[in-house]
Amino acid sequence: MVKRILALLNRESGTVHEAALLLGFFTLLSQVLALIRDRSLAHFLGPSAHLDVYYAAFRVPDFLYVSIGSLVSITVLIPFLIKRMENGGEVNENKAKARIFMNQIFTAFFATIAILSGLVALLMPKIAPLIAPGFSASELAELVMMSRIMLLSPLFIGISNVLGTITQYYKNFFVYALSPVFYNIGIILGVVFLYPQFGIYGLAMGVILGAFLHFAIQIPVIVKHGFMPRITWKINWATVKEVAAVSLPRTLTLSLSSLSLIAIVALASMVKEGSISIFTFAYNLETVPLNIIGVSYSIAAFPILAQAFARGDVQRFIGHTISTARQIIFWSLPLMFLFIVIRAQIVRVILGSGRFSWSDTRLTAAALALFAISIVAQGLVLLFVRAYYAAGQTRRPLVVNLVSSAFTILFAFVLIRLYAVTPAMRYFFESLLRVDKTSDSTILMLPLAYSIGSLINFFALWFLFKSDFLRGKGTQLQKVFFQSLVAAFTLAIVAYAVLTLLGPLFGLSTFWGVFGQGLIAGVVGIVAAGYALIAMGNPEIKNVLATLKHRLWGTASVSPGPEELS
Repeated sequence: MVKRILALLNRESGTVHEAALLLGFFTLLSQVLALIRDRSLAHFLGPSAHLDVYYAAFRVPDFLYVSIGSLVSITVLIPFLIKRMENGGEVNENKAKARIFMNQIFTAFFATIAILSGLVALLMPKIAPLIAPGFSASELAELVMMSRIMLLSPLFIGISNVLGTITQYYKNFFVYALSPVFYNIGIILGVVFLYPQFGIYGLAMGVILGAFLHFAIQIPVIVKHGFMPRITWKINWATVKEVAAVSLPRTLTLSLSSLSLIAIVALASMVKEGSISIFTFAYNLETVPLNIIGVSYSIAAFPILAQAFARGDVQRFIGHTISTARQIIFWSLPLMFLFIVIRAQIVRVILGSGRFSWSDTRLTAAALALFAISIVAQGLVLLFVRAYYAAGQTRRPLVVNLVSSAFTILFAFVLIRLYAVTPAMRYFFESLLRVDKTSDSTILMLPLAYSIGSLINFFALWFLFKSDFLRGKGTQLQKVFFQSLVAAFTLAIVAYAVLTLLGPLFGLSTFWGVFGQGLIAGVVGIVAAGYALIAMGNPEIKNVLATLKHRLWGTASVSPGPEELS
């Protein structure tokens, strides 16, 4: 039994589509667990001051992780690992050099994150009022304690990223995909078992448990490949500086995104109690399709992009980037419309329990719709950023993210001010999103600002990518976008018509009534969109069907289409 489990953990994936589907499946599982986590939080706490504190407490550990942990991220380390593993020498000699390199990086990261975590823990009483200026003194005290507990999570997840470099290099996507699953299991255990015993501090303990499991699940595979990291006193600081020089622009890019979220949380803390919770619930729901599609495809494509560019095969690099972009558009655009149409059903089914009221449902659904308008853009940003990292060009994403983050913060501040002083603007959004009878809809301006910033980020990156790599070459992205847009409109119209027809037939005051209405409308809409794509001769549908026919767990591979090689 143990041998079978280890064999499953060590299984390699053959192609980018197969790896993406595998990652997508486990990402879906992880997201289901995340939704169970959010439903539990909504049921027991609801959008409340305590839950606002819990979500705000994530901001500092998250910022520390993206500021330090991203220095040793998979996207940065894989090109360095490939260089040492495939430099033309003896296999054992190459592996020994790679092992020394990984030990040096691990030691430098461990020392840095441990020192900075301790320093941040000491400074938390000064940092907390900056994160949540609208909190009371007691809420700030809880924020300080919870953030201090959660500061262990960047350490564990950062180490997990170091290990993930090895699992991705060997294409062990199965075990890599399990990490976020176990992370959410740990948090759920914290909600179910630790929260009743320790209050909101039990929630923070659950986060630490999840972070530990995130890294521990990869240990068997790392041991098998002989790359279990060790502390070493012999560090080649020139190598560490080389990695830092490459990763610093990427780290600054991620830090800017984290800072923009911190700014949004700070603004939300001054709106009304529960606003941070509403924003976070909607944000988490929006990340489900983003993680399943955008993250899965971009992660699966990255090792291939890095290898192609390292070997000087620019045509293959471009072909895989465009092919993956086509897949992201193909999947994301219809889902974006689906989320907008059945947003209320999604929110009510997932979160509508216990202390989560109907007013909370309507506000969260409206926020989800505003987040959803940038799902396609966010997925493509993930891909193009990784493409630049694979090419060793990290400065362009930094500049673009700096501008888009600045616009996100600016729009958040301006939109909230305009919303407060412009009755016509408030009436328009409340009527459009059907939240006119809620107590305060000001929070909706924050997801709107976030989506505007994401759209600016995408258009800037796409313009630069065309200038840097395509230079007049055709991509057929316009064709797949048009076909997916037609399918998305078809889905939206059909799903909305079904919702209207089923409204009088289902009891919308019950879980199963709302679930049945949303499920039927969604399935019928998706089927209609599928028929529309088939009628238009969409090639992505053919690729998906061919991949699904292939044995996902087998060893054979699916040959890439011509568009992937040109």
